[in-house]
Amino acid sequence: MSLAPNKRLRIAIITRNFATHGGGAERYAVAIAEQLAARHELHVFAQAIEHDDARMTYHRLSSMRKPRWLNQLLFARETARLTRTGFDIVHSHENGWAGQMQTVHVRPMRHNLLPPGSGFARRFVQWLKIGISLRLMTYLRLEAARFKPCPGRAIGVVSSALRDEMAISYPASRACVHVISPGVVTPAHLPSQGEARHALGLPQDGVMLLFVANDYRRKGLDTLLEALKLLVGANSFAHEPIAHIDVRMNSHLQPKPVHLLVVGNPDQAQEYQAHCLSLGLDERVHFLGRQADMQPVYAAANLLVHPTREDTFGMVVLEAMAQGLPVIVSRAPFCGLSAELGADEALLLHDPYLVDELVAALHGLLDDAPRRAALAEAGRKVAARYDWAKQAQRYEQLYFQLLAEPS
Repeated sequence: MSLAPNKRLRIAIITRNFATHGGGAERYAVAIAEQLAARHELHVFAQAIEHDDARMTYHRLSSMRKPRWLNQLLFARETARLTRTGFDIVHSHENGWAGQMQTVHVRPMRHNLLPPGSGFARRFVQWLKIGISLRLMTYLRLEAARFKPCPGRAIGVVSSALRDEMAISYPASRACVHVISPGVVTPAHLPSQGEARHALGLPQDGVMLLFVANDYRRKGLDTLLEALKLLVGANSFAHEPIAHIDVRMNSHLQPKPVHLLVVGNPDQAQEYQAHCLSLGLDERVHFLGRQADMQPVYAAANLLVHPTREDTFGMVVLEAMAQGLPVIVSRAPFCGLSAELGADEALLLHDPYLVDELVAALHGLLDDAPRRAALAEAGRKVAARYDWAKQAQRYEQLYFQLLAEPS
């Protein structure tokens, strides 16, 4: 089947959660769909839908909370049935066998279960564990079905780091893998820091560090809390708190306390609030849960801290840069985006597990106003390289290439 590149396509989008307040994968799926909807007919198949766009048709599918592996299998089977006919392109963001176009957001499970370089004995034990686990076997089979190379299929990955991991775990799929990174929207206007903090119920005084994640542990909140405890407990901060930073407003630096703003999964907040209390940080750390509108959050903050232990890209880093925040982030391979960043564009952590390294990074950056300003400006330039419209056009090009291939 061959269609002209200006042909309006009927496209099915498959993703379990279609919402802008989810994680990076969910926001990526929504952003690409919004771009495509300007030129094509879009149908979204999802179990959770919190999105309203008159240009799209939504198909809400039933779900089961547990076991998750069975929910994933049933979702894959149902979406394959519903999208088997009637669409020019089926674009999936989930493991399963449906879809000519696949977008992969996370490290393959095979890479985690059978890491490269592991010896025969370890691999043998791992295969035994897989063989007796219906859950692991199901996940691996769904993943393998998705990555099986075949005519008329293309795979998009969100970073070059993820592409390299895919090549190790599924080498046969290498030829059909394309790196299509996330984009970012550069804000036309940000509320003032004071307005944003007032709207969010945050203290007006002080430095506001920002942490954004759905999985607090995997993105390094434990390390950050330990670092914050040392930071605010150090002699230099106990009696003369660190200077206030506002690189956007060029305000005069005044001695102010350091706070941490945590945004993301509310289900994990209670555990970490108790941890903050045990560390004596309950008045320093502010949990906001998920936020539909992130602009006030970025406007309220002075610095993004992202000591992630596993991030195939790191959309929050790019978004913070677009909003004019300097960034502390784990180096690659812990964060995929970091492979594209230089030392003059972000402060890169060598080991996100090391509390002392993070303390030193925070201490040094909070004491260095010119460095913060330089990172903020460089970050804006980095963000300008990533555009959602261009990324959606790359998908369109792949769609028409797939449709031009012999059936």
